[in-house]
Amino acid sequence: MTLNSDAIAGQFQGHKPLYVAVGGAAYFSCAWLAARLAGVALERTKSKRRPVPKLLLEIVTAAFFVFASLATILLAVGQNWSTAIAGSGILVAILGFALRGSLADVFSGIALGLEAPYRIGDWISINDETRGKVTEIGWRTTRLFTRDDTYVILPNSAIARQKLTNYSAPRRKYRGHVHVKLGYGIPVAEAKQILAKAAAEPAVIVASPPPDVRVSSYDDGGVQYRVRFWVPGFVDDIDCRDEVYAAIDAALRRREEKPPFVADRAITTAPMAALCCGHAPVGAAP
Repeated sequence: MTLNSDAIAGQFQGHKPLYVAVGGAAYFSCAWLAARLAGVALERTKSKRRPVPKLLLEIVTAAFFVFASLATILLAVGQNWSTAIAGSGILVAILGFALRGSLADVFSGIALGLEAPYRIGDWISINDETRGKVTEIGWRTTRLFTRDDTYVILPNSAIARQKLTNYSAPRRKYRGHVHVKLGYGIPVAEAKQILAKAAAEPAVIVASPPPDVRVSSYDDGGVQYRVRFWVPGFVDDIDCRDEVYAAIDAALRRREEKPPFVADRAITTAPMAALCCGHAPVGAAP
């Protein structure tokens, strides 16, 4: 069954306000119903780990109501869609140029909402510089709450162009690591055993799987080791590193082993400091 708008308009001749009111109510009712149906359809397609972003639902609802508003305006001015589109082309181009920055943020927000690289409550890092907990995902911006109790508000377009690391997905726990340099006097096998045993002592880290140690490089001052352990969540990252370093320091002191870079620094920086100040080092020839 096809509705004839001219026939309906003829029945309301002389009652244009009533005609516009009834037509507008019909358009907005259809928009509300379509938004509800779209929301139900999206909810049925969601997964347990990745629910439908609230921003996507808002965008779909807004699109239907914008369409209903335009249809009501055209009904009031008595224009059809083809005439309205032809007459508003220049206006749309001007508005698009003036709002290109905001539109880029909005479209980036739509893309982030569809792809869902992060959710509310996730700890993320933007370009390895800005880290925080996602507290709000808006049309134009995303708000992060940092560990220093401050808010960072980033445009969605800036987030879409940079590298993003999600520390809360696919699981809360992840592997962290610290670097330790030891001298050549201690065998690699013994050093790995000492470091792994010390890294397993802090109660804050995940007990299973246990920490392990890998040799990362041979340098002039000694052997570089990477101590790897599992962090229960990003909020515990700093505490885990602090306690692992403290446990390693205690284990090395019990063995009476000092990292070589401490001794090297004590030897090399003293003459440099003396030369910078214009004085000869103690014990040097005049």
